[in-house]
Amino acid sequence: MIDIPYIRVGTCYYKLVRIPTITGQFNEIIVPWTLEAIRHDHGKSFIGTIEKYDGFTCLPSHTHFKRKCHGFYNTYAPLPHKLKEGTFPYTLKFLEHIFGEQMNLGLDYLQLLYKSPIQVLPILCLVSKERSTGKSTFLKWMKALFYNNMTYLTNDSFSSQFNADWANKLLICIDEVLFNKEELTERIKYLSTTNINKLEAKGKDKREVEFFGKFILCSNNEDNFIKIDSNETRFWVLKVPSLKKEETRFLEHLETEIPSFLYHLLHRELTTPNTTRMWFTPTQIRTKALENLMQNNRNRVEKELASIVLSAMETLEIEEIHLCPLDALQWLTRTRIKTDLTQLRQILKKDWKLVNQENSMSYRKLMIWQDGGMGLTDTKGRYYTIQKDFLEQYFGEE
Repeated sequence: MIDIPYIRVGTCYYKLVRIPTITGQFNEIIVPWTLEAIRHDHGKSFIGTIEKYDGFTCLPSHTHFKRKCHGFYNTYAPLPHKLKEGTFPYTLKFLEHIFGEQMNLGLDYLQLLYKSPIQVLPILCLVSKERSTGKSTFLKWMKALFYNNMTYLTNDSFSSQFNADWANKLLICIDEVLFNKEELTERIKYLSTTNINKLEAKGKDKREVEFFGKFILCSNNEDNFIKIDSNETRFWVLKVPSLKKEETRFLEHLETEIPSFLYHLLHRELTTPNTTRMWFTPTQIRTKALENLMQNNRNRVEKELASIVLSAMETLEIEEIHLCPLDALQWLTRTRIKTDLTQLRQILKKDWKLVNQENSMSYRKLMIWQDGGMGLTDTKGRYYTIQKDFLEQYFGEE
């Protein structure tokens, strides 16, 4: 505890207040305090002993933390843990449950959070339709690990324009996330890679601040808790299985092992080199859960077109189909799905990244008869070629 719990920042006075929590710990906050109250409580001569700062700053560090930096008061919260060498079997067991085969990536992720808090990292998403998986326990453990440098948000608070309560946090965690608006996805994607953010509090002007926050999202909705496209590389989605056996005091065991676990993170060697701005490559963090999310985010027109073409390939026993946008429009009209040639060209060119023939050439066009039968007929056009392997990879059933 600080001996003199008062500071002067600029021309204003503050008291460093330690709020007790139900867990028996304390959260330190900075509260405005009047000069008269300080003089009344401690006497006039006490005023001269108060530490003076030119302003506030936020410089994250867990291993070389400094409260005073070039005359500024560092608002980042130092970690209270006293590191010691030792074993941490409960922690290893828990991390194996969360990260599975990507255990080493998970340890690298946590090590980078601890040793290099300004390093840009992927948006970690823990998803599962099942209950009792340990997602909430993971968030509580991260709170114990990183103390007041982690905060919880709701869907509403993240979409709010006011962000003063989380703009300077290392970890921003959203439980039961459901972003059904594209602007929310774009916002979190932007924040996951930027180093600058606009801080806005009620009744105060916006101001530019350095941003180093990382996002952790948890959801029971595996299929579409957020809107992303098939080219997204910023999300690390993990499907967490249910716990085989619940242990009521498991979190307590994890918290007890924190000093030993942090000691391990401080001294271990990273298993992944720094090759991208988010450290990990898109291939390293691409999971089946991410592919499932991408697949379920595709629009209805795209899904129906893929379904028709796959069905034709299976019926006609062929590995590829040639088509022009007008062909696809005629097929989809039969299913009463509203679309147009512009949207279909965008799906084929932009989303599926196909290239059509430069000139009009002969190809075998898929025909769908009134009775549902299918066949191929000769025609000409600047056709695209769709491979069965591509459709099965992105649209096939799991």
